[in-house]
Amino acid sequence: MKKIFPNDFLWGASTSAYQVEGAWNEDGKGPSVQDVKDIPEGTTDFKVAADHYHRYEEDVRLFKELGLKAYRFSISWSRVMPDGVINQEGINFYKRLIGLLIENDIQPIATVFHFDLPVYIAEKGGWENRETIKAFADYCQVLFDNFGQDVPLWQTINEQNVMALAGSIIGTSNKSMKEKFQENHHMLVAQALVTKNYHNGNYGGKIGPAPNIASVYPASDKPEDQMAALYMSALRNWLFLDVAVFGKYNHNAWHLLEKIGAAPTFNEGDQQILAEGTCDYIAFNYYNTMTVSSYFDKEQKIDQQSGFGIPGFFQTVENTNLPMTEFGWPIDPEGFRFTLNEIYSRYRLPLLVTENGIGASEQLEDGKVHDDYRIDYLQKHIQQMELAIEDGVEMLGYCPWSAIDLISTHEGIKKRYGFIYVNRTDEELFDLARYKKDSFYWYQKVIAKNGLED
Repeated sequence: MKKIFPNDFLWGASTSAYQVEGAWNEDGKGPSVQDVKDIPEGTTDFKVAADHYHRYEEDVRLFKELGLKAYRFSISWSRVMPDGVINQEGINFYKRLIGLLIENDIQPIATVFHFDLPVYIAEKGGWENRETIKAFADYCQVLFDNFGQDVPLWQTINEQNVMALAGSIIGTSNKSMKEKFQENHHMLVAQALVTKNYHNGNYGGKIGPAPNIASVYPASDKPEDQMAALYMSALRNWLFLDVAVFGKYNHNAWHLLEKIGAAPTFNEGDQQILAEGTCDYIAFNYYNTMTVSSYFDKEQKIDQQSGFGIPGFFQTVENTNLPMTEFGWPIDPEGFRFTLNEIYSRYRLPLLVTENGIGASEQLEDGKVHDDYRIDYLQKHIQQMELAIEDGVEMLGYCPWSAIDLISTHEGIKKRYGFIYVNRTDEELFDLARYKKDSFYWYQKVIAKNGLED
């Protein structure tokens, strides 16, 4: 296939703070909601994770060897401002990390909030409390003041739509739809305020949201299934991007929220803030598409990639045309191309893929991990991304999940995503040594060639 990636294309990889850093209570860090949530039996907590906090120098050396052009990470709010006051040790850690990335020609891409709300904020009502809007803006200003000149790409909130729709699964919320969408509204206002502040600061970079986008297929050509797909897309995808790009709620999503009694209350000035704080680019996470039919009464398992039903609007159903991962998520590379085109045709802003990958159970054998399934998965998605670029989609980069093995949000270390194996299990820490998987060497070649083999 003809090489079509621009020379400055950001071949990267991603992690998040609480899933990789460990050191959960060291050097002044306070607890986040992820540190204190109930952990399923047989699944590890996040206290040590991959111990990146102590081993970041080794990890960045490996990222350099891998050839990464960019590293998308998140900054821990509870490490930087554990109680509303700046913790200089937390600032210093991220200064060292960002400095080392730049020294190794790896562009830092920072997410300011990735599921890990500080406990002191949660105890005051979390995002349901409007005061959290200001607390978030103050926290982000500290980040911009310290790192604004060194980080050219910022993301405000990771997978805000997942927090709103599956918060009970990922440990961020367990409330009614009305309460969750009021929280969500406050997050949207906070995001817009922070985006406006960033622009006013003239830092020279770009800022945008980072939702999890899953294009939605209708289960059949029945008109009612087509309408179900329209409403599912509006609620799961476009609500979040329409506000970030256009400064206003998607009309279909708003109608649905009104119908189910979950429409949020606006305060005076909210609409103006939303309109004044629109994004420069769109970062998003893609794992799979979803398929829906018109609603029928059926109990469903909910996780961040399976979905749910809303009476009168839609019901998620299995797409029997797609294979599944070991952990039950559909695999749909062609859907990746479809999603890239769908987002770009709606918004005409440059796109950055901040997560895409396959979780699997893996064992170390003689210092090696043979993850051909990961190579196959990523290769097929990159092929479809190439086709999307040929279609005319403007792409900034591709940062698969994950750079290194980390703790899955609700399935522990047994669900591994990384190019680099971390020697630990859910039960035992072992020596936490790093081993390069087969996919490490494969991705290294992709980056070196700026694309797949012809």
